[in-house]
Amino acid sequence: MTPDPAAARYARQTRLPELGLAGQERLGRSRVAVVGAGGLGAPVLTYLAAAGVGHLTVIDPDRVEASNLHRQVLFTAADEGREKARVAAERLTALNPEVQVEPVVDAVVPGTALALLAGHDLVIDGADNFPTRYLVSDACEILDLPEVWGSILGFAGQVAVFHGAAGTGPTYRDLHPVPPRPGEVPSCAEAGVLGMLCGTIGATMAMEAVKVLTGIGESLHGRVLLHDALRGRWDELPLARDPRRAPVTELEDLRLSCGLPGPGGDSEEVTAAELSALLAAGVRLIDIREAEEVVGGMVAGAEHRPMGTLLAAPPAGLAGAVLTCAAGTRSASAQRLLAEQGIRVRSLRGGMEAVRAAGPPAGIEIVPG
Repeated sequence: MTPDPAAARYARQTRLPELGLAGQERLGRSRVAVVGAGGLGAPVLTYLAAAGVGHLTVIDPDRVEASNLHRQVLFTAADEGREKARVAAERLTALNPEVQVEPVVDAVVPGTALALLAGHDLVIDGADNFPTRYLVSDACEILDLPEVWGSILGFAGQVAVFHGAAGTGPTYRDLHPVPPRPGEVPSCAEAGVLGMLCGTIGATMAMEAVKVLTGIGESLHGRVLLHDALRGRWDELPLARDPRRAPVTELEDLRLSCGLPGPGGDSEEVTAAELSALLAAGVRLIDIREAEEVVGGMVAGAEHRPMGTLLAAPPAGLAGAVLTCAAGTRSASAQRLLAEQGIRVRSLRGGMEAVRAAGPPAGIEIVPG
């Protein structure tokens, strides 16, 4: 009798009485959309393909960059410049030819979100920005789809299962009712992240996905799992739907108002190459990073005023100053918010990353913060 390759592939997990052959068949019939093939998407996709989820839709508009490789383990140096969704499809198909993988080289936007996510049994959100997180959650609520969500920053990670369930269950909007203003929360590019944290949180998201798809165990629906990698601890918070919140019935475009720099009408940027001449001319440089960020060094002569402090009480004589942060996102946002108060400042394009990229330009020295 010829051995069944599929039976051999899944033998270790079908031996689990909670899953068994019935659970494996449910996985094989499942359709899952994964938004983002990056730090979280890479381990999620790898484990779901290996587990035998029947259809995976990989949605990501980006291309592989060198800075991705320390954490996005689906890719290699040879993939730099290639579309992440297509490379992921190749790797996952090689890992498990039984799984159908559909690459979508596009972003989830209000005009396409419902069509992209409809027809799936589960959506997994591994996005790295707030507008997409709100959009995916809202689309899932409209479509009445369960969603596994994860987030990472620095050494911290979070995982939850959302399901609007016809206006009764919690979603991302119950966890974060008010979208953050541009620049309020640093991105991973600014704050940094360890690759191992992506694996920890991504694997936990994949576990939750299998539980939701097969009905085994107790999912994180109504709970948020918090991981502190430095302390090596897991904590948990309860999450309930706000009874006063009306069900989501239409999609909102938050790209210009949430977590991204504002419109460029008031924007005035300077480059790292231009900075030394401005400093020599006596222009003020304000470093708006947090205290723990400037420990790694700041430009000599710069004033340190965290963004929140600066916006709450702008100092006298601020007009004409240059603001800098880690990568330019927060300084551009602070520039716009100060312009609304009638204070015109400039933003250093690319922030401290740009200053350090090719070594500090002539006339600029990096000193301990």
